[in-house]
Amino acid sequence: MQENEPLIPKHGGYRDLMSFRIAQLIYDVTMCFCDAFIDKRSRTHDQMVQAARSGVQNIAEGSQASGTSKKMELKLTNVARASLEELRLDYQDFLRQGQSPLWSPDHPALMRFKSKRCATLDEFKAWAMEESASGPIRDRPSPSVLEANAALSLINLGCRLLDRQIAAQARAFEREGGFTERLYRTRQNRRRESV
Repeated sequence: MQENEPLIPKHGGYRDLMSFRIAQLIYDVTMCFCDAFIDKRSRTHDQMVQAARSGVQNIAEGSQASGTSKKMELKLTNVARASLEELRLDYQDFLRQGQSPLWSPDHPALMRFKSKRCATLDEFKAWAMEESASGPIRDRPSPSVLEANAALSLINLGCRLLDRQIAAQARAFEREGGFTERLYRTRQNRRRESV
């Protein structure tokens, strides 16, 4: 800890995190997907929406908590990652139970999706409409298959980003400790100054 470093460091900048922005897009996509393709009264609808929401909310909560608890930040970021894993399984189950294909990452439609780098729900919907209208009708996937596979692509990205974020948080925690260690170092520095 540097001599002039504040006891409570800057924290809460989650809106600048790519993991947060991707998780937010996953949440928006999942809300629309569930409303369109999953019975609103089913437990699956609620579970998918809540898992997507948990991904977003726990990234934000962990970032906010990081000022006084790196341990809590790490824990909540891991909860966000676990929520996206749960959501990934729900989308995979949707495809499997419908006997629909789970596309490989190099599927042509997914390659076009990745090249678009959709950042908003409107951009996602525009890609899906464009994709649904291209090629011969017999080769076009159903909207649910198209959107589920694209959502899975976003979830894969979100999980990779969160894995890296968790690893970085763990390294920082090992290197710097948490609030208790920071508090101790601050007190030690104050005692040295007063002597």
